[in-house]
Amino acid sequence: MGEMGKAIGLLISGTLVYHHCANRNATLLSLISDVLIVLLSSLAILGLLFRHLNVSVPVDPLEWQISQDTACNIVARLANTVGAAESVLRVAATGHDKRLFVKVVICLYFLAALGRIISGVTIAYAGLCLFCLSMLFRSSIRNSVLNRRNGEILDCETPSEL
Repeated sequence: MGEMGKAIGLLISGTLVYHHCANRNATLLSLISDVLIVLLSSLAILGLLFRHLNVSVPVDPLEWQISQDTACNIVARLANTVGAAESVLRVAATGHDKRLFVKVVICLYFLAALGRIISGVTIAYAGLCLFCLSMLFRSSIRNSVLNRRNGEILDCETPSEL
């Protein structure tokens, strides 16, 4: 799936999460529960249907596992992200870097003011939309640059040069 497909899929799933959390006034835990119930029910129905039609399933879902390297990679990325955020906040809190301290205070004040005006779910959805738009924009720029380069190459190659 290309960059554009990822952005569109992310935007669709973000829209569904926003609808569930903002319009229905439900929590994120409720959303996760609903998704797990739908997945479990769908798998149970498919399992019963396959068993009734004597269709053999090539992969047993009970044997699905992620590798240890993948699990370690996920945990390492999460630990690095939390560690970097903690490091920035620690440096800002000690006051060694005055500019960083002012930036953190201004950001936190802005987010607190924004949180009083708009719900957190709406802010997260707006951020997701901006992120998806930036992904789509980068993808379209990359494709136009590649097409332009291919056009230049095709324009330069004439039958006499070959």
